Amino acid sequence: MTHQPDDAIDGDGFGTLSAASILAESARRRPDHPALHFAGTTTSYRDLWDQTRGYAGALRARGIGPGDRVAMIVPNVPDFARAYYATLALGAVVVPVHLLFKADEIEYVLRDSGADVLVVAAPLLTEAVPAATRAGVPILTVLSPPADAGGPDLPRLEDEAAAATPIVRHEPVRPTAAATILYTSGTTGSPKGAVGSHLALVEQVHCSLVDAFDLRADDVVFGGLPLFHAFGQVCVLNTAFRVGASVVLLPRFEPDDALALMVHHGVTVFTAVPTMYVGLVEAARRGGARPALRYAVSGGASLPAAVLEAFSETFGAQVHEGYGLTETAPIVSTNPQSEPIRPGTVGKPIWGVDVAVADPDVEGRIELLDEPGTLGELVVRGHNLMKGYLGRPDTSAEVVVDGWFRTGDLGTVDDAGVVTIVDRKKDMIIRNGYNVYPSEVEAVLARHPEVGMAAVFGLPHETHGQEVHAAVVARDGGAVDAGELVAYMKEHVAAYKYPRVVHVADELPLGPSGKILKRELVQRYQNT
Repeated sequence: MTHQPDDAIDGDGFGTLSAASILAESARRRPDHPALHFAGTTTSYRDLWDQTRGYAGALRARGIGPGDRVAMIVPNVPDFARAYYATLALGAVVVPVHLLFKADEIEYVLRDSGADVLVVAAPLLTEAVPAATRAGVPILTVLSPPADAGGPDLPRLEDEAAAATPIVRHEPVRPTAAATILYTSGTTGSPKGAVGSHLALVEQVHCSLVDAFDLRADDVVFGGLPLFHAFGQVCVLNTAFRVGASVVLLPRFEPDDALALMVHHGVTVFTAVPTMYVGLVEAARRGGARPALRYAVSGGASLPAAVLEAFSETFGAQVHEGYGLTETAPIVSTNPQSEPIRPGTVGKPIWGVDVAVADPDVEGRIELLDEPGTLGELVVRGHNLMKGYLGRPDTSAEVVVDGWFRTGDLGTVDDAGVVTIVDRKKDMIIRNGYNVYPSEVEAVLARHPEVGMAAVFGLPHETHGQEVHAAVVARDGGAVDAGELVAYMKEHVAAYKYPRVVHVADELPLGPSGKILKRELVQRYQNT
């Protein structure tokens, strides 16, 4: 049967959904409840939303509106929340930038995202200013003293917010409208902007609260995860704000400081990456008080069973592991609080999300392997998927095939729907919960005048999960100094990316096609 086109069937409809309502609604329902604790000050939901409306007014006065891109280089301080929700409230798109990026990396993100303005915290101006200048993107600072008090000669967002007319309410946007552009590197070596929708952000929060975690309005949540990352944004800030809970912000994770802060504020929920778990257990062993945690959430990398057990014994809190990616907003699956945890697994898919196993060697289509427990590539579909990679339709089509997102991770799904990550199809390294893509680091190594060939790979590390190693061959039979290369890379890429160990070799193992065999490098150097 053929039907005539009709907007009521085929159009976008009239429904709206803004992730800014996560803060706005809690400010209406719980105006006097603490939203944020930071550096000895507490900000209520009413005050935070009022400040956010002022920031939105300042951005609007600069011409920022629906679809415009606001880049942010702001640590875990209240200004992150103000700028983040102000941007979303205008219907604009947030582009959080990694705090450890160097000027070249920042410039790339600004150009690729088409950023209209960059909001930068004062301590991060050194790398941001040259990047923004080269990219032609105007800067607004936060936390900077006025120029007449020794601050930089740059416009201050605080001043512009004070002079602007605050917005009254957030702009209506379609549920599938872009909300964020989060940069993730890939096998090509160039960071890609994964575009996330308001629907994906909000549904992640609701699914977590309904099915995964018993987060309550009187909970106090640890806010040490980087908020520029999807894990921190969604699983800490947005989820806590949706129920009207409080978040304790910590700009830089130092185990002893974190533990003291958690005790002082009575933190009840700890959400973190494995390296934070290791650090907190070690800090607790040094003595002192411990917070009365109700439960903990781990993600970003595999949590060793020994660490899980030590944390549970030390703090009396069960740890629930989950799995996700930037492209999945980020949660795919988790060990829900309502069921016994299954150590070594990443639990069950969240509501509305399907996880299946596909043949990893079949390209261009998805061939599902439906026998429970079969090893293959994990593929995902559901409300959590990104809209695509910004400006890269071909790359988007390579990873989203037949409606399924190809994760590049090898794993199994048992007959109860429990997901286990076995290995990674890609060569990605996870150091301290941050993704390091070897091809991106190799591209920088290759620019060194004394390097003829280079391969970057990860080796297991007790503290960091994995450590970044590089094997290099000197150019034209010359000589190359390993220590000099480490210093060179430290200068040119973010701190979590550069190889701490460089192995100088006469040659690298190659396959028949000339591809470097990294698995042989891992075997060669894993005991060195």
